[in-house]
Amino acid sequence: MSSHSTSLEPLKCPAQPSSPSRVAPQAPYAALIFDCDGTIAHTLPVHFEAWQATLGEFGAVLPEDWYYERTGLTAAKFLQEFNQAFGYAIDIQRLEVERQRHFSRLVHRVQAVPAVAAIAHENYGRVPMAIASNGQRSVVEPTIESIGLRSLFNTIVTINDVKVGKPEPDLFLLAAERMGVAPQECIVYEDSDVGLEAAERAGMRWVDVRILGAK
Repeated sequence: MSSHSTSLEPLKCPAQPSSPSRVAPQAPYAALIFDCDGTIAHTLPVHFEAWQATLGEFGAVLPEDWYYERTGLTAAKFLQEFNQAFGYAIDIQRLEVERQRHFSRLVHRVQAVPAVAAIAHENYGRVPMAIASNGQRSVVEPTIESIGLRSLFNTIVTINDVKVGKPEPDLFLLAAERMGVAPQECIVYEDSDVGLEAAERAGMRWVDVRILGAK
């Protein structure tokens, strides 16, 4: 974590790894905020396939391990690191058109992360809830629709809504503002280091869903 971290403790609840109680929010809280990819939606293999197909059109090869080490980054940051690491100069604007086309072709294969989706269902109507993702709205909205959870959320905040993404706190702060809830009253569900840092910098408690062993 960066020097901006507030050293907030993760929320933990001992239970079986597949059980929703393992990641259940601990009171008090007034709102829940969920990351999308890898947190509430099992998208990472689908995104890898979309990235792989897209980069292949530019004559590039994407190593799978390298991809999974950088989950949570914005597409622009991911491509910047890829270009630097492998000596390419692929343009983000050209790439994004093709990547979103490939993802749209594959989105029907995305499934919800059961334990996290169960938390959202259990809290629906009790507290406001939001999605806050580093992804593009044109990708995030269809993802949440495809797993049948769109009606649970009061708002969806994406990289299109802020100037900078995670690990900056802007996405989470905007989600809290839209729900009318103070940041310190929110609990964030995340699966990446950059997302957890953003939650801490927003002054929010967080749950790291990687304890479920799900991607």
